[in-house]
Amino acid sequence: MSVPLFNGAVMTIFAREVLEGTVIIGQYRTVVQRTPEWQEPEKQKAGLKAINTAAGWASLVAVILIICVAVPLGLLSRSFDERVGDIIEGVSKVVAAFCILQLSLKMPKFLGLYASKKGKDGVQIGLTLKSIRFNVAWNIWREVAEIGVFLIPFFLEGDKAKAIPLSGLAGIVVGGILGGIIYIANKRLENKTWLAVFMAVLLLFLATGLFTGGLHEFEEVWGMTQNVYNYRDAAGGFFNEKKLPMALVKPFGYSAKRSVLQIASFWTFLSFGCILHFWKWFSTKKIREAEELAEAEKAGEVEDVDKEFEHQEATTIEEKSEGTDEEAASSGADEENQS
Repeated sequence: MSVPLFNGAVMTIFAREVLEGTVIIGQYRTVVQRTPEWQEPEKQKAGLKAINTAAGWASLVAVILIICVAVPLGLLSRSFDERVGDIIEGVSKVVAAFCILQLSLKMPKFLGLYASKKGKDGVQIGLTLKSIRFNVAWNIWREVAEIGVFLIPFFLEGDKAKAIPLSGLAGIVVGGILGGIIYIANKRLENKTWLAVFMAVLLLFLATGLFTGGLHEFEEVWGMTQNVYNYRDAAGGFFNEKKLPMALVKPFGYSAKRSVLQIASFWTFLSFGCILHFWKWFSTKKIREAEELAEAEKAGEVEDVDKEFEHQEATTIEEKSEGTDEEAASSGADEENQS
């Protein structure tokens, strides 16, 4: 059986990690470009250079580490039968589903819809060149190294590792494009709400489709549950998810043939994602209410200080005025006594 050179789960893993890495780099670049303390041309140039250099070296070190792990695993791997291959495929899809779900939750935060506990730009303020180098290098190394962790099942299976180069390249392109869109949107768009909602919903359905497909792989290995409906042949096969045009929506959970497990997994995972998004929205509401209350209290304190200062000034003026009146009265009395 020929081994496919493209794998959607691998592409998803690469796209997710590259997107997160691109967003991290974009956030730090935005802070350096917008923060008043970095507006000096030479200092800003040094900051941007530090971000690019740290990201480049961290990626290189992580790639070398992945190769050092992948080569021995590939050489020591033994031939797996088709059932084991289905299990590995299912595991990779389920892992990718949770990766995409996490990204669906992060996307509104990247675009400013969900609040970030680290600040408006999602990174700590008061950055120095040293902290930039460390934070960027650590985060980028972690994102790239995670790719290697998620690819371990493919390294173990041997033949399916052939799908990594092409799928990885596609994932890098997709992740880079999405990251670029977010970076440009953060710089140019004032209202990013609808973009955040669209991307969050799209990614949530993609994650749901991957999760459902992963459990279906297990189902094919350990026994199918009862089919609930099957209309693949209806309308001349138009609704068949294995053919165009419906094949385009299959990654988002669509299928013309559903088993009990597929239906249960689809709605369970989708509901779980919706609950998490509701919790993020509710937490954002509480965080922003607390921020507004803190700002109001701060404004009230400033107003109280101003009133106290005005009161002190008025008291001082009155005291000076009374002192002047007393001096005038005393002077007048002395003149009368002299006359």
